[in-house]
Amino acid sequence: MHPNSAFRPADATVADMLIDDIAFSAIFAVTPDGPRVAHAPLLRTGAETFRFHLARGNALTRHLDGAAALAVVQGPDAYISARWYADAAQVPTWNYVAVEIEGAVRRIDDAELPGLIDALSNEHEARVVEGTRWTMAKMPEAKLQPLLRAIMGFELQVSEVRTTVKVSQNKSADERERVAAGLDTQREDAMAALVRKGAA
Repeated sequence: MHPNSAFRPADATVADMLIDDIAFSAIFAVTPDGPRVAHAPLLRTGAETFRFHLARGNALTRHLDGAAALAVVQGPDAYISARWYADAAQVPTWNYVAVEIEGAVRRIDDAELPGLIDALSNEHEARVVEGTRWTMAKMPEAKLQPLLRAIMGFELQVSEVRTTVKVSQNKSADERERVAAGLDTQREDAMAALVRKGAA
């Protein structure tokens, strides 16, 4: 995470909001084959636990049970040109939002996989679908079971969460508005909105 404490939100709920809103993560672990990363949606299952699933053939899958892992959830990011500042004696930088979630991983029983997939799809179907949502009940068993056998489920027990929200908040209000205007020209709408919110 960024060493400047100005970019670490004091409100711990910011991390929760970002994780729940973005949901998708990169999961890193050291293995006998070297460092590996997998990409998966996270499902919050408790105050300090998340669950996720990976393909059985993923290079990380066979090493995760009992391992220490780092899940990274990334939000908006954007290049910040030094040309946008009124004060010319500055350098370019990169604004970004990220949460690191560190903890121990355990494999969950295969019998728990349907519940994990159902809970994950229910949460995200609610965000994107009006009316009848997709559920596993819509899948014929003959097609569903091979798909379930092709994945493995895991639970991450959180030991530490580190959050960086670097949105030019170390600059003056005038400079932040210039940055946001520059981001507007690049169609970096999400970061422009965050910079302006920080300037408000």
